[in-house]
Amino acid sequence: MQTITLTEYRDKLKAAMLARFAGCTLGAPVEGWSLQQMEDYAKQLGLAYPLTDYWPAVPNPDDPRYIYEKFSSYCKGNFSYVPCDDDVGYTLLSLFIAEEGNGRDFTLNDVAKAWVKYITLAWTAEDIALKNLKNGVPPEKAAEIDNPYDEWIGADIRCDGYGYMAPCEPEKAAEMAKTDAWISHRRNGVYGSMYFAAVIALSFQLSDAKKALTAGLDYIPSDCELADAIRWALENYDAVRDYRHAAELVDERFPGMHAVHTINNACLTVFALALGGKDIGKVISNAVAMAHDCDCTAATAGSIAGACYGMKCLDSHWYEPFGDKIGSYFNGERYYSINDILDRYEKQALKGGRIVIE
Repeated sequence: MQTITLTEYRDKLKAAMLARFAGCTLGAPVEGWSLQQMEDYAKQLGLAYPLTDYWPAVPNPDDPRYIYEKFSSYCKGNFSYVPCDDDVGYTLLSLFIAEEGNGRDFTLNDVAKAWVKYITLAWTAEDIALKNLKNGVPPEKAAEIDNPYDEWIGADIRCDGYGYMAPCEPEKAAEMAKTDAWISHRRNGVYGSMYFAAVIALSFQLSDAKKALTAGLDYIPSDCELADAIRWALENYDAVRDYRHAAELVDERFPGMHAVHTINNACLTVFALALGGKDIGKVISNAVAMAHDCDCTAATAGSIAGACYGMKCLDSHWYEPFGDKIGSYFNGERYYSINDILDRYEKQALKGGRIVIE
């Protein structure tokens, strides 16, 4: 049985969550931009690219984002906490689902109750599933009515917490992620969530991103489209030259695929980890530079790199501006303590019996 010491788990969990938040915050103000738009704007601002710190400015600073924020809220020097985002909110929500359900054995009904209780704003598959739930559709059918987005990226941006709660337990992480994903997604949308949850769980034990990404394939159907795409990305892991080459490879492989689909963004996440190596800041910067759903890929890649390599590989300038505070646009608290959330994740993870207390 694979185990991890409590000291190592705490270090890797902190790195995973902070790197997730850093990747999201770096990508948030340019979400939806093209690769060329980001390159041009960085050049206009006189910045090295890929970036080595947060964006110092945005062209639309006063536009609102996630109820409480403006686009300028994600810029260097403008935040003293983790700014609101769905990639942040769903990481909190996965913890709440476990805490308010039956721990790590929560059910689809527990997911539905938490969604109705907490979610204020949602988009695409999540928006449709939430509306269906509120209209009385049973949780097991909420993803199946008027939902053309059921293979988009939404479920896999919700899965990181399940990896955090199941260090060295990839099967358990994938099981929790599947239960969560089923409320809104199907097929590859579900497999993406299962895959990345398993990869994060494996990262705690393997301490090597490529090994974790490879081993994670054991926890999704081998004949699904996502598995085929990940195998292709791993075959090119050591050949990808830079962020532009990565984006070109993915667009050639998946022509016409929507920019927020699960499959193409999963491959970009793999390539960001390949390019960044053990430098977590380089991982998230390359993920953002590849465009597509860049705040999501940077958040997921940051999570994996953090769980693999720990705090020593995450430069402090990426997380010091957060202080000890996470912003939320969900119902409930406006802010949460980072340290408290880490402690609560640890409490769930200890139930798995894989953490050795020295």
